[in-house]
Amino acid sequence: MKIFSESSIPYPREQVYLAYRDRLPEIAMYIPDIREIIVHSRKDGDGTVTLHNEWVSQRDVPKMMQHIIKPEHLRWDDFAEWNDAKFQVDWTIKTKAFPEAVICSGRNEILAGGDTTLVRLRGELNIALKDIPGVPSFLAKRLAPQVEKFIVSLVTPNLEKVNQSIERFLDAENRE
Repeated sequence: MKIFSESSIPYPREQVYLAYRDRLPEIAMYIPDIREIIVHSRKDGDGTVTLHNEWVSQRDVPKMMQHIIKPEHLRWDDFAEWNDAKFQVDWTIKTKAFPEAVICSGRNEILAGGDTTLVRLRGELNIALKDIPGVPSFLAKRLAPQVEKFIVSLVTPNLEKVNQSIERFLDAENRE
């Protein structure tokens, strides 16, 4: 299932790009439902930066799902390859819950618009329900598109909240 999001941030492109690439752990405190972002590795290349960040949610698992989803599942690994010349990042998300069944990847483009920056995200989410324990195989194929659509409907507003959080972070930084 396709994921798409566009947000406008009223700051210059380079400032938004560098905040997104280099300052996510600081920005985490502005992102609803995120407790922290941990940088596990960073490799600076010639015009590229390769990052492995772990995102940690602060959401509670609903009681009816606690036998399937554990608190440690509310973390995910974000593998990102930043291209400084193109102001874009290619990313892959690996979930802690059912990593063999969830495939999510895409690209964010940071586009100039004068003093405003457009952040455009395009991605894809695929869930192989047949690979999730407890899901009957006869239901998996029929339910997968509906589950993907539901998850994309939850994820898309959160992606936009990250951009809003970057804006709030830059606002706070500029007030200092």
